[in-house]
Amino acid sequence: MLQVGIDVGGTFTDLFAWDEQATGTNRVRTAKVLTTPNDPVIGFMNALSSADIDPSEISTIIHGTTIGTNALLERKYPEPALVTTAGFRDTLEIGRQRRRYLYDPYQVKSRPLISRSQRFTVSEKLGADGKTVKPLDREEAIKVAEHIASLGVKNIAIAFINSYVSGRHEQAMREIILERIPDARIALSSETRPKIRELGRFVTTATRAALFPVVSDYFTRLEDCLAEAGSTAKLFIVKSNGGMMRSSTAKERPEELIASGPAGGVAAGAFLSNLLNTQNMIVTDVGGTSFEACLMENGRGLITDEYEFEWEMPIIAPMLDIRSIGAGGGSIAWIDQGGSLRVGPQSAGADPGPACYGRGGSRPTVTDANLVLGRLNQTLSGKFQLDYDAAVAAISTLAEPLGLSVLDCAEGIIEIVCENMAGAIRMVSTDRGRDPRDQTLVAFGGAGGLHAYRVAEAAGINRILIPPFAGVACAFGAATMEVRHDLEATFYAPVKGLSPSELTLAFTKLEKECHELLENDGIKPEKITLERNALMRYIGQSYEVATPVPNGELNTSILDEIAIAFHEVHEREYGVSSESFGVAFVTLRVTGYGQIVRTESIDLEAVMGASNQINALSVKDHRKVYFGGKHYKVEVHDHTLLCNGQQINGPAIIEQADSEIVLPLNALAQIDKYGNIIITNEEQVNQNGSYVTTTEEGVL
Repeated sequence: MLQVGIDVGGTFTDLFAWDEQATGTNRVRTAKVLTTPNDPVIGFMNALSSADIDPSEISTIIHGTTIGTNALLERKYPEPALVTTAGFRDTLEIGRQRRRYLYDPYQVKSRPLISRSQRFTVSEKLGADGKTVKPLDREEAIKVAEHIASLGVKNIAIAFINSYVSGRHEQAMREIILERIPDARIALSSETRPKIRELGRFVTTATRAALFPVVSDYFTRLEDCLAEAGSTAKLFIVKSNGGMMRSSTAKERPEELIASGPAGGVAAGAFLSNLLNTQNMIVTDVGGTSFEACLMENGRGLITDEYEFEWEMPIIAPMLDIRSIGAGGGSIAWIDQGGSLRVGPQSAGADPGPACYGRGGSRPTVTDANLVLGRLNQTLSGKFQLDYDAAVAAISTLAEPLGLSVLDCAEGIIEIVCENMAGAIRMVSTDRGRDPRDQTLVAFGGAGGLHAYRVAEAAGINRILIPPFAGVACAFGAATMEVRHDLEATFYAPVKGLSPSELTLAFTKLEKECHELLENDGIKPEKITLERNALMRYIGQSYEVATPVPNGELNTSILDEIAIAFHEVHEREYGVSSESFGVAFVTLRVTGYGQIVRTESIDLEAVMGASNQINALSVKDHRKVYFGGKHYKVEVHDHTLLCNGQQINGPAIIEQADSEIVLPLNALAQIDKYGNIIITNEEQVNQNGSYVTTTEEGVL
């Protein structure tokens, strides 16, 4: 039976399958097909067909998707209704009254998730202590419910002020609505994310309500399509926190899918971190539409608690701190009003795609530039023929007004997009107090290896790791994932004077709920692992940092240890700490893990590992490639023929099944026993006396 990971991206749909019963290299199957934006289910099934997989052979499917993200960004969802406390109707629009661009008088905020005409208020109020200040006005609530019913709205968000303490008013409102609209899908803020501060709670609840019909429809159609094809496989969905959940759970918690796609790459990074005992890594993924970066420490991606998918629209569910920018193979190059060359964020996507795809695109893209420079295989490793002349024609539309040759313009496009990517890396490293020079850059994605060396150079990173199947890494990572759930509850209390038993009781309640979620997703109780964290702050601060909390019964000495740990975490995140200020708990978090499937490293080495024999036959071809204003005749290596310990010095090309790796001058690649490609700077190695500098004999 097959374990299958499938990631649907903006341009390509990737597949990685692990055959539990096959032997040798037959245990792995991969595929990369064009995404079908109008109906991603078609691309999903096309990927199975391309990999020659019969759906009846599949035991488990783990699926990463951007269906929720795209629906939010494009506002393509049945608009929900919002019922909130009188006086808070416009919270979604007012936000926190911050300006994105301090000195831009013409900036316009994004359209709210729910328009004002769909937002309703009722009289009610709870105090911050959970006591009733004003009871829910039932007559007013009934009128609101009847009006919503008259509009034909079926998906509804209920978000009352201070309901993070108690959800009883929200629950009463839900009952009133269900009496009038029995088939309504209702999201309560007290059940979605019962966390302090209303904006994040309101936006997250509105997001759940907006995505109910979109996500439910997509997964139901996918489940039906798989069943019709004979599949009985369990369908899991990749979550934004780096774990996965059953599709049935995902339909109820769609706001946890915002970063579903790129989270698979972080899971692949976690697998490599454990495999190679490499703790500090920056995982990057260059696809057809975007570039993602996430910093990993101790084998796990850093988590953020307020991810903004648009300005002033925070999703307060714990999510991997993945920074995404519009910089991929399909990113369009253009000239701004000042006459400067720019790249992205607009993308040619899958349809029509780059000009060289021959599908009607005419605007120059990063893929066109790589093809013109000779850095890209003209058949995309046998997938389809690229149109070189169309790429030249597209680049010429920029080269002529800029007064550049086509080749120099193409190289300029690559330089600019790589600098943009390096900027995203700085956002996840230096912006969080981490030095990128201490990290290993892990390059994923079909276009990751094309740009990895230059991106690392721009970001100040000295070591690059590119694994086998880098082109389908998000799908590979999905196939290695754990089921994971994060549950939170507001618990404001200064550490000094806090009853340890009260804190233990609050954590125990969350742990029970987490156990139930994991068991519903198929995890056996004895396979469940729980971790505690607390979002804590200095008393008087307006932000928190996540601090680890020991499991089990807590006591006074453990509370003191938690406070010390908080100071250490605060120092690491912000460069400062002080024991002179009091420390308080704000939010408690329990994270539960459970493994459904696992690919073992020993199996991976047998399938993907490089040969231990000395082999000079990895060179399959030679190619004319443009670097730094000169053409070089470079060797093209077949990744499947590389040997353990083999060294390749640039300029050179290494071709993988779903990606290509460009080694410019001064790049040195070494192959390990797993078939991973480790790239360093040749001049740095020379300083240690272990390698000889190449000459320019390859210059044409």
